[in-house]
Order: sequence, then structure tokens, then C-alpha cells
Amino acid sequence: MLARRGVTFIKADSTRLKFYGTRGSIPICDAGFQQFGGNTTCLQITFTDTNRITIIDAGTGLRNLGRDLRAIGHKQEQIFIGFTHFHWDHIQGFPFFVPAYDPSQKITLLTLGRDQTVTNLREIFEVQMQAEYFPVQLDHMGANFEFLQIADASKHFSGINNVDRMVTAERHNHPGGAYSFRIERNGRVLVVCTDVEHGEQIDARLVELARGADLLVHDAQYTAEELQKRRGWGHSSLS
Repeated sequence: MLARRGVTFIKADSTRLKFYGTRGSIPICDAGFQQFGGNTTCLQITFTDTNRITIIDAGTGLRNLGRDLRAIGHKQEQIFIGFTHFHWDHIQGFPFFVPAYDPSQKITLLTLGRDQTVTNLREIFEVQMQAEYFPVQLDHMGANFEFLQIADASKHFSGINNVDRMVTAERHNHPGGAYSFRIERNGRVLVVCTDVEHGEQIDARLVELARGADLLVHDAQYTAEELQKRRGWGHSSLS
């Protein structure tokens, strides 16, 4: 693992994970947050054997992600952005994502997992970009947007680009609901489990979801002492 200037790379064979934002609630730029950065949640997964990326969550880190893609000249016909949930800190970077203004770019925004409470995925992004809040509305951004809500993620993602890629989603405890993801590809397993509160006991379903993972990305918002005063807020302690 390498950590430099707010960017963390984790490499495993043909898969690379880069954190563009890990902070919750609000972005911050105070001096004490310069080493690892103060952007809200955004992860980029790169499959280096096919030179394709997938994005998880669209917090403020998405702005830098888009700028980096433009700087290196990365082109990809379709970009997938999967969402753990839709609290503000997981979508607020979307209006500043450079590829979203490219008429030749297709962007698929999707939810994964059963028992979803979202009924109109497009509306979530239309509302935050309506004229009262933002000068450019969703329909005027330029890219070709697709909105997908998928209950059985594994069936949908198996066999893309002739490479077996299985994605499993598990709903977990967070105000309004949120999802953890398990991504299996080329014998490697990445699990992303953020914005989760386990309660008095560790959630056994998430233990099974993460079993055998090469890398687990997990919520660690509080110290153990802080967590005792913030039960019900939907997060975990480092311990």
C-alpha cells in the first residue's frame, strides 16, 4: 500500500484501487487534512488488463477523478458509477465531473442490491441540479446518461469484456439504508463497506460478504469513545 498526498493506491494483479475521497458529511481543507485529503467519498477501480475504470460514489473527490481522466487522455465508451447510497456527501461531486459534459460519453449511474427504497434514480440528480441550486441542469450537461436499478447484481455483471466479474451487494444498517459491495475478478476479491453501523454485535451478513477478501475497505469514522455517544448515526469506530 502506498499513501502520498491524499492518494492511496492498492495494487493486486490487474486491479488497482484509488481513493479520491474518504471523508464523510462535508469536504474540508484545513491544514490538518492535507496529507490524506478532505474530499468526500469517491473510489476509482481500474482494471489494468482492459484499461477500464469503474467508480463507486460521487462525493467531491469525483471532481479530481474527472480532471485526472482528462489529463491522461483516458477514453472509455461507458463509465459506470455505482452508489452505496445517496446522502449528500456521496453525490455532491457529480455536477463537477468533467466527463459528464462530454456529448460522446455514456455514463451509467446505478444502484445495486435488493430491497432498494429509491424509486426514481434520475430524479435524485435532477433535484440537486435544478436551477435554484446549480446553473447547469442535468439535461444540459451533455453526456448520455443511463439510470439503472439492479436487484441481482451478480447476473448483470458476469462476463463483461469476456472477463468474469461478479458483484454482490448487501444492504446494511445506515439511516435511509446503504449497501456494501463485493467485487470478484480474476481470483481477487475487493469488498467496500462504508457508512455502516454494526450495533452491539458485528453484522454477520457483512462478515460473510467480506470472507476471503484480498482487501476490505471499511467505515472507521469514530473512536470507540465517540461511537458510544453517536449510536444511531450510522457509522463504525476504528476498533
